[in-house]
Amino acid sequence: MLTVLTNGTFFTGKGIIKDKALLLENGIIKAWVDPVNISTEARVINHEGHYIVPGLLDLQIYGGGGHLFSDDPSFAALTAMATGLVRSGTTGFLITLATNSIELFEKAIDVVRDNPHPAVLGLHLEGPYINPIKKGAHIEQYIKRPERKEVAALLKRAEGVVKMITLAPEMCDPEIIRLLLDNGVIVSAGHSNATYKEAEAGYRNGIQTTTHLFNAMSPFHHRDTGLPGAAYQADMAYASIIPDGIHVDFAALAISKKVMGDRLFLITDAVESSTGAYPHVRQKDRYTLPDGTLSGSAITLLQGIHNCVQYANIPLDEAVRMASTYPARLLGVPERGEITIGQKADLTIFDEAFEPQHVYIDGVVYA
Repeated sequence: MLTVLTNGTFFTGKGIIKDKALLLENGIIKAWVDPVNISTEARVINHEGHYIVPGLLDLQIYGGGGHLFSDDPSFAALTAMATGLVRSGTTGFLITLATNSIELFEKAIDVVRDNPHPAVLGLHLEGPYINPIKKGAHIEQYIKRPERKEVAALLKRAEGVVKMITLAPEMCDPEIIRLLLDNGVIVSAGHSNATYKEAEAGYRNGIQTTTHLFNAMSPFHHRDTGLPGAAYQADMAYASIIPDGIHVDFAALAISKKVMGDRLFLITDAVESSTGAYPHVRQKDRYTLPDGTLSGSAITLLQGIHNCVQYANIPLDEAVRMASTYPARLLGVPERGEITIGQKADLTIFDEAFEPQHVYIDGVVYA
């Protein structure tokens, strides 16, 4: 079946195309075509000036569709979460679990491993191998130093569905980082009180990225720039940032973008209301614990892109790359971050108000 997407502004991940239409055949991107030379056999979709961009990827999100996954790691919760996030314009995400019992992690691993979904890219375990000094909203009783036997058992059980682990580099021996890397896990530095030297050593040992830059980490100080300074200097490492203006001031986001360029990417860090182990409470534009501790955002990736444009002076096409192209590269699926001939369509389509209109995943329209 031939489908042609017309009258849109295409952000390909490499550039902007306005005067062409995109031809899909059975969900595969086949060609850029002149709008006046469209086959009469094709189904033509007029997108009325909408933006058509590589699918948005969220590598840190705890809930969606009314479900906090750690409250109920089940097929039903996974499906509801995926449905809700796809409707918001996100085509792929890592289900994220904050520090919890190993038994809870095992249950979540089993569910994600045994129930593949095209939008679920795997699991991001944020903890438990973090520094209690920078625990943020995490449950301190479950925080621990990693033991090789326990980590190896989790990885064996996961069979590849654990894609990322956030840990504090000062709390982990290099052999743990190497074990994770050897099993294809992205290692991220976060919830850490590392000095610059400790963090820099972590990056030298293979840590590839940084979790929610500035939040729950040693501060950037002129005498010791801590984890943020080491992240700035680690030329091969990425960092995620929460673009809600609450977790991080937009000026800090703009400065970090100038320093890090294509190494800085967006996450939502979004949660859902809960009465479970993590009792998140919606407080207008954010989530907190009952004691007021900031515990999660209330934005979508599309809203984060809009914030980057409106408040951090980042061009729209670059803000889109921060939510698609760059996380796709980190995750090892660069094709999902570009509109490229020969690839299955993975697209987010939104209007000038940053409202999602349609989503393609693996060539199939989901919303």
